[in-house]
Amino acid sequence: MLLVACAFAVLLLMGMPVAFAIGISGALFFIQHPELPFTIPIQQTVSQTQNFALLAIPLFIMAGNFMNKSGITEELLNLASVIAGRLKGGLAQVSVVLSGLMGGVSGSAIADAAMQSRMLGPEMIARGLSRGFASGVLSFGSVLTPIIPPGLGFIIYGTIGQVSIGRLFAAGFVPAFLLWLALAGTISFVARKRGYPAVRDTRPSLRETALALRGGIWALMFPFILLFGLRFGIFTPSEIGAFAVIYAMFIGVAIYRKLKSRPFMEALEGTLVDIGSVMFLIALSAVFSYGIVLERIPEVISGAMLGLTDNLYSVMTLIAVLILIAGFFIDATVLIIMLTPIFLPLIRQLGGDPVHFGVVFVLAATIGNFTPPVGAAMYAVCSVMKVPIGEYTRESIPLFTAVCLVTLALVFAPDLVLWVPNKFFGY
Repeated sequence: MLLVACAFAVLLLMGMPVAFAIGISGALFFIQHPELPFTIPIQQTVSQTQNFALLAIPLFIMAGNFMNKSGITEELLNLASVIAGRLKGGLAQVSVVLSGLMGGVSGSAIADAAMQSRMLGPEMIARGLSRGFASGVLSFGSVLTPIIPPGLGFIIYGTIGQVSIGRLFAAGFVPAFLLWLALAGTISFVARKRGYPAVRDTRPSLRETALALRGGIWALMFPFILLFGLRFGIFTPSEIGAFAVIYAMFIGVAIYRKLKSRPFMEALEGTLVDIGSVMFLIALSAVFSYGIVLERIPEVISGAMLGLTDNLYSVMTLIAVLILIAGFFIDATVLIIMLTPIFLPLIRQLGGDPVHFGVVFVLAATIGNFTPPVGAAMYAVCSVMKVPIGEYTRESIPLFTAVCLVTLALVFAPDLVLWVPNKFFGY
C-alpha cells in the first residue's frame, strides 16, 4: 500500500483529477497482487454504485440546485441583513449568517462560497472592506453550510461508517452556532480595528422582521422537516432526499414562482455535473478501499496510535490535527471517503461516539476547502474576487484560527455535540 499511497500523492501533484488519481493508484494494488482476480476492481466499482443508501446524495444535490433556482437566496439574504445588519463588520457579518441559513439549501461549502462571492463580494469591496479579508470571510463563512442539514459530508460519512444520518444531522446545529459565534467575534474584532461600518444603524422594525421571516421561512423549515421525518420514521435518508426534491420544486413553482422552464433546465444541468463528479469519485474509491481493507491498514494505524496513547480525546485530537494537515492537500470529500474506514473503527474501539467523531471529522476535513494549495472554495472565491492567493491567505489567518480552535474544542465537548441528537432521537 506504500506504493499505492506514493502513486496517489504523485498523481495529485501532477494535477490529475482526484477521481482518476484514486482509481489509477488503486489499480496499482491489483498489479502488485496478480493472484487476485482481475475482475475485482470492476466489481468493486460497480457494486459501490448499487448502494441504496447513497441514493440520498444525488437527490439532495438535485434539491439544493432547485432551491437555489427558486429565488429563495434573495429572501435569505434579506433575512440575514435583518439578523446581522447592525453588527460590526457589516456585510461580512451578513455573509456568515447567510451561510448558516444556506445550510438547509445547498449543503455544499464550495457552492455557497462561489454564490456569495458573486452576490456580496463587489458590495463588500465598495463598502471599504479589503479584498483579502472580504474573500476570507466569504470562503471561511461557508464552513457553516455543510454542518447544517442536509450536509453532504454527513451523508457520505454516515453511509460509509454505518452511522445514523438523522443523528448526524441533529448534531450539526450546536457546532454550527459555535462556529458562527467564533467567526462573528473575529470579524467584529477586525472590523473595530479597521473601522468597517455596519450595514444599518437602526434596529429593524417589527414589520420588517416579520416580512423577512415570512420570506425565508420555507428554507428555515427545511432542516427541521428533514429531522422530524427521520425521527418519526416517516422517511429513510434516501426517501427524504426524494421528498426534498419535491419540496424544492414546490417552493420554486408554487411559492416564489421563479422555477420556470429555463431555471429548471439549468438546475438539472448543474445537478448532472455535480452528481457525475461526486458519484464517479465514490465509485472509484471502492478500488482504493479494497486494498486498505485487505492489507489491514485500519488495524495497523490503530496499533500505532494506541502505542502513543489510549486516551480517546488524545486520539481524536491527533486525528483532527492529521485531517487538518491533510486537508491542505486533499479534497474534503476524498478525505471522508478514504479515512472513515480507517479511523472510525479505532474510535469505536476506544468507546467514542461515532456521531461526535463524525462532526469533528467532517468539520476538520471541510476546513481544507478554504486553505491553499488545493482549497476548492478558496479558488472559487479568489477567482471571482480577483484576489492573489497570498493576500487571501494572509488576511484569512484570524478566521482560520477561529475555526480550528472551535474544531479542536469540540473534541473535548461531546455533550455539546450530542445534546440535540440525544434529546431528539433519544440515547
